[in-house]
Amino acid sequence: EVQLVESGGGLVQAGGSLRLSCAASGFTFDDYTIGWFRQAPGKQRDGVSCISSSDGSTYYADSVKGRFTISSDNAKNTVYLQMNNLKPEDTAVYYCAASVVAPTLLEGMYTFWGQGIQVTVSS
Repeated sequence: EVQLVESGGGLVQAGGSLRLSCAASGFTFDDYTIGWFRQAPGKQRDGVSCISSSDGSTYYADSVKGRFTISSDNAKNTVYLQMNNLKPEDTAVYYCAASVVAPTLLEGMYTFWGQGIQVTVSS
């Protein structure tokens, strides 16, 4: 059974940091790109960042460049999203997802999805 389980969300003040984790199981982790997406209330889901588990290449949305860092621990089948200098506009439900294609933030390219985790940034 394929599972993607997010953890590490919560409430933080603006300027603070959080680290999200995405623990994967049920598929060959090294063959997949793992991406992070987020959806704020009343808005569409947007891509945040992704990483290739095979070669470590990464991609970031412009809105998080310089503040968020994605990394992968292939021994643990886990991807992390370090979020620094958080802003109220980062408030959203964050999802991790898995894709067999090269790093992309196109939602339609992702096959497996986690259940999502809330991140709330207060001003």
